[in-house]
Amino acid sequence: MPEYKAPLRDMQFVLHDVFKAEQLWETMPAMEEVNRELADAILEESAKINESLIAPLSQPGHEEGVTWADGVVTTPKGYPDAFKQLADGGWGGLSGAPEYGGQTMPKMLVLLFEEMLYSSNIAMGLYLTLTSGAALAIASHASDELKTKYLPNMYSAKWAGAMCLTESHAGTDLGMIRSKAIPQADGSYSISGTKIFITGGDHDLTENVIHLVLAKLPDAPAGSKGISLFLVPKIKVNDDGSLGEANGVTCGSIEHKMGINASATCVMNFDGAEGYLVGEVNRGLQGMFTMMNYERLSVGIQGLSAAEAAYQWSSIYARERIQSRAPSGPVNKDAAADPIIVHPDVRRMLLTQKAYVEAGRAFAVYVGKQLDLSKFASGEDQQRGAAMVELLTPVAKAFLTDKGLEGTVLGQQVFGGHGYVREWGMEQLVRDVRISQIYEGTNGIQALDLMGRKIAANGGQTLALLIAEMRDFSASATSVSGMDEFLTPLNGAVDNLESLAAYVLEQVKAGDANAIGAASVEFLHVMGFTLYTYMWAMMSKAVLSDDCAQGDAFAQAKLHTARFFVQRLLPQASGLSESIRNGSASLMDIPEEAFA
Repeated sequence: MPEYKAPLRDMQFVLHDVFKAEQLWETMPAMEEVNRELADAILEESAKINESLIAPLSQPGHEEGVTWADGVVTTPKGYPDAFKQLADGGWGGLSGAPEYGGQTMPKMLVLLFEEMLYSSNIAMGLYLTLTSGAALAIASHASDELKTKYLPNMYSAKWAGAMCLTESHAGTDLGMIRSKAIPQADGSYSISGTKIFITGGDHDLTENVIHLVLAKLPDAPAGSKGISLFLVPKIKVNDDGSLGEANGVTCGSIEHKMGINASATCVMNFDGAEGYLVGEVNRGLQGMFTMMNYERLSVGIQGLSAAEAAYQWSSIYARERIQSRAPSGPVNKDAAADPIIVHPDVRRMLLTQKAYVEAGRAFAVYVGKQLDLSKFASGEDQQRGAAMVELLTPVAKAFLTDKGLEGTVLGQQVFGGHGYVREWGMEQLVRDVRISQIYEGTNGIQALDLMGRKIAANGGQTLALLIAEMRDFSASATSVSGMDEFLTPLNGAVDNLESLAAYVLEQVKAGDANAIGAASVEFLHVMGFTLYTYMWAMMSKAVLSDDCAQGDAFAQAKLHTARFFVQRLLPQASGLSESIRNGSASLMDIPEEAFA
């Protein structure tokens, strides 16, 4: 299995040269101590621990998997020690609230650490990032008493966190959950029910697991309006912060899965467990969505991370594997054949991976920027950042993971037969990343959320903000020599996105109840291609505006890859757009019996 190397230069390029992060942080009082020197030091230390400690555990952990015996969950060899080293290094509290021991680092920076962690080992990364997400929900919605009691040990990763939503009969439709919360005289609640597919629901990495559980009170309204959120520790916590007795929270079994074998995916049973209300009664989804939106970007980064690892390994393999001769004649005349990178189709696969990964990284940081604005800015900047987070989160989750799977499959294809056998590690990447399109809301649900709630529900007002931003960028970049070849496709993509949204909204107004559902997936992909075009235009401007970079191989590779993207990948958006404009009839007119 090849080694993982953190793409530090590209990360620093995106953070500093494209998005001018240090200048942005200077405008935010909470970020006043964060500068380029500190950011680079964090990235460099992250690279060291992920390359040397976390990545080597990925393949053996995948082969060994998690085990369950008599209710006890055991992670693979080396995982508890490695997780402790992550905890001791403070990596679990990077984005936490400072009053409870967190470090308040900007999301733009933290997500790059998450990318390295997931590229090294998705299964290990899940334990840490789910804890961070649970802590975020607690910090945002819980009482001061609960924050003081639980957050310090979660930020230190002494305790882990998990989110408990899904039940066997209730996945996407959470309004159907049956888990019950009975009020107690002391203000706590007795929580009973069974949750399935709970990532990190139980394990041996930490002393305690803090569950955020969705449940309903006896008099709750029907449907999603009757869901409340509760904090339920695996082990009760005494008033002095010490651990008490078991809390009626047990793991009934673990799932045997296609991938992420070292991640414990649990069936969790709550048998009269003591829980504490987080937020308001019957408004639990608001609190849980704070965590879910965080996790949806995190899942998107999983897709990006797997594709990054696949690209690294397949590009090395393509330069070393000797097969056949180049179409233009022998390149390696002293050998029996040429390296396969001389072949156009291999270059197509490698460049496709590279183009999606580098645009995806820029897009993830761009979304991280919006999260930072929504949290740390003020006034209109904060409001705009929050609106953009809402709009972009489903795209980040779905498009990054769709292209993540595509990237790992392309990487596997470059390896040929060697990509199909376990020792090279490529088939594990395909297995591991596949779940990212499914959990935290399937990508089809993300597309419905984007088209229905984030665009149609407000008449496309937030989308109009994004479109105006892209047009403003294009207008401002026309003075940079060499930008025309990237701005012309960007302008065309933006015009198409705007007209496509208008078309769907017109179909809705005309009474087509299926218009949103029929268009949603293709629309999300068109929007993804448009955003990636925007990212490539911004990256190209950063290169072309820097006279010192013109002869730099890294900078020139950026321009070559940008050119490949707009010429060979962006045209897919035209076909997807035509599909949308053909309407919903061909989907919905066929009778159900025809599927028999």
